[in-house]
Amino acid sequence: MNVYVLQVINGIGIGMLYFLLAVGLSIVFGLLRFVNFAHGAFFVLGAYACYQAEQWGANFWWTLVIGPCVVGALAWLTERLILRRVYNLPHEFHILFTVGLALAIQELVILGWGPVGMNVAPPDLLKGVVIWGGFIYPKYRLFVIAFTAVFAILIWLLLERTRLGSTVRAGSESTEMVTLLGINIHRTFGLVFALGAATAGLAGTLAAPLRGVEPFMGVEAIAIAFVVVVIGGMGSFGGALLGGLLVGIVQSVMSTLWPQGASLMIYVSMALVLLLRPNGLLGRA
Repeated sequence: MNVYVLQVINGIGIGMLYFLLAVGLSIVFGLLRFVNFAHGAFFVLGAYACYQAEQWGANFWWTLVIGPCVVGALAWLTERLILRRVYNLPHEFHILFTVGLALAIQELVILGWGPVGMNVAPPDLLKGVVIWGGFIYPKYRLFVIAFTAVFAILIWLLLERTRLGSTVRAGSESTEMVTLLGINIHRTFGLVFALGAATAGLAGTLAAPLRGVEPFMGVEAIAIAFVVVVIGGMGSFGGALLGGLLVGIVQSVMSTLWPQGASLMIYVSMALVLLLRPNGLLGRA
C-alpha cells in the first residue's frame, strides 16, 4: 500500500480526534464568547478517566461513557460555581482565569497519578490489524475513525434538529434576544459548556490507547484545538470538522516528508489560512 495513502488515512483518524477536541471549544466560544484555555485540561481528565476506569476493571466500552460523563459533570459544576462569575469580564480575565484552572487541574493530576506517563491498552476486540488485499491498518485506528464519524453526525443532529441546538445557534447571534424570549440562558450556558468539555473528554478517552496518558498532554491539546478552531472559523461546527481533518492530514503526511517540521507545518497552514481567509475557512465576519 502506498505510504502516502496510509498517512492520509492516519491523518483522517488524527483529524477526527482533533475535531472532537476542537468542536467543544468552538461551540463554547460561539455561544458564550468565552475564551477557555482550560479546554486541554478536560482532554487530560478524559484520558485519565479512561486509565483509572480500566485500572478498576471497567470494560473499555464503558470508559467511552464514563470518561465524557465524568468530565462533563465536573465542567458543569465548574461553570456553575466559578466560571459564571467571570463571563462579563474582558477576555484577558477569561484567559488568565482558565490558564490558572488548567494549571491547577494539571497539578492535581500529578498529585493523583504522578508525573510519569502510563499506557492504556486497547480492548482485545480491537487489537491487531485489518488485512484486506494490500490494505493493512490497525483495527483500533479504524474504530476511532468510524466512531468519531458517527459521533460527529450525532452532534450535528443535536445542533441542527433539537431545541437546545436552536437555542445555541440563536444565542450565538444574540444572547439578549434569546433571554427576552424567556429562555433560561444561564442554564443553556451550563449545558453547552458541559457538552464542550465532554467532547474533549471523549477525545482524551479515545486518544489514551493511541498515545498513553501523561499530565502534560493538555498543553499540546489546547494548542492544536485553537489551531483547528482558527483554521475552521470560530463558532463553526463544519469549520471544526474541516479544520481538524486538514490539520491531521498535514501533520501525518509531513511526518513522512519532513519529520522534524511536521508540527511546524500545522502552524504554517494556520498562517496561510489567516492570510487568505482571516475569519477561517467556514467562519463568519
